[in-house]
Amino acid sequence: MLDLKFVRENPEIVKKNIENKFQFDKLPLVDEVIELDAKNRAAKAEGDNLRASRNKLSKQIGQLMSQGKKDEAEAVKAQVKANADRLAELEAMEADLEVRVLKIMMTIPNIIDPSVPIGKDDSENVEIERFGEPVVPDFEIPYHTDIMKTFDGIDLDAAAKVAGNGFYYLMGDIARLHSAVIAYARDFMINRGFTYCVPPFMIRGNVVTGVMSFAEMDAMMYKIEGEDLYLIGTSEHSMIGKFIDTILPEAQLPKAMTSYSPCFRKEKGAHGIEERGVYRIHQFEKQEMIVVCRPEESPIWYDKLWQNTVDLFRSLDVPVRTLECCSGDLADLKVKSCDVEAWSPRQKKYFEVGSCSNLGDAQARRLKIRVDGESGKYFAHTLNNTVVAPPRMLIAFLENNLQEDGTVKIPKALQPYMGGTEILVPKQKES
Repeated sequence: MLDLKFVRENPEIVKKNIENKFQFDKLPLVDEVIELDAKNRAAKAEGDNLRASRNKLSKQIGQLMSQGKKDEAEAVKAQVKANADRLAELEAMEADLEVRVLKIMMTIPNIIDPSVPIGKDDSENVEIERFGEPVVPDFEIPYHTDIMKTFDGIDLDAAAKVAGNGFYYLMGDIARLHSAVIAYARDFMINRGFTYCVPPFMIRGNVVTGVMSFAEMDAMMYKIEGEDLYLIGTSEHSMIGKFIDTILPEAQLPKAMTSYSPCFRKEKGAHGIEERGVYRIHQFEKQEMIVVCRPEESPIWYDKLWQNTVDLFRSLDVPVRTLECCSGDLADLKVKSCDVEAWSPRQKKYFEVGSCSNLGDAQARRLKIRVDGESGKYFAHTLNNTVVAPPRMLIAFLENNLQEDGTVKIPKALQPYMGGTEILVPKQKES
């Protein structure tokens, strides 16, 4: 969320930013919120004047009564009554205007970084760099669920009966591989200086609206019926929410944390063959990283965060690339974002496995996360990035480590988390 004063003083900058994000329907909101804000400030000023005159008029009534000037005192009483009635109107008006202003301000997108490429959607994202050599083997790579089935490692049919489409049972070596990746990612981030945390998996509505836009909320979040609670779509939500309405001493920054959680998402509009299996699902587990820092440090942390994900995937022999998200692909709160994509030898292309975002002070402003510094209080900057989400990691891992005989090699970094296992053997190949 932007600073209202910034919008008031820089309407053309805000409008140009909206145009760069191709959200032309939001352009009228800038003039509307400025007009509403002007009315609100005028109402506040009038209300302040009425409150200031209240004591003065009350003293006049006392003086007039003591002088026996009853009629004049009654006239002043009438004025006090009229002022009180008007003040009540103004306070109601202020409350209404503040709600309307806040709703619009929660809708106007954050100002994107000047380095962000201008484009309408994810088809115009820009490749930054590749890490590792993408390889297409001489043999055919099966679809990821077909690979899992050779290990008796997945049951989608039973999950559909129990919970519906978009859920799964993982079993045996595949389930163990899933958990091993999570445990490895946890230790990987701890070794990089991040504090490990297991957060609440449900959050209140004010935290939801603090960490994401209304559009994201509608597309992602599951609400608990009859309660002010939502299932988290990622642990970033509750991790950033941890600092709601706090004032952090500047000396305690940065707060760099890595968290494990299950994630729950509606995933509206997911279609096509590449949305089957465990690619796009309603429930999955993830290791996340978040940072709360001083504004001048957020660009540095942004580069550190996406590099962590690249390094983790490369340690597991998975080639990846980074993509700079264009303006039209940025969620409203984001200043800058990049995707990490893993190589799929079956598809002969890269696919998204993580997203790194700098949100500036947007979340901090909504959640009132402030820093107490030498020059006064200011809003912190927040960042987040996926360390690893095993369902998609499993796809990349299995495809890139599959051998022609159907076995799957386990990279050295992961072997201690798999009980020393160096290679997975399909059930029909076991003797």
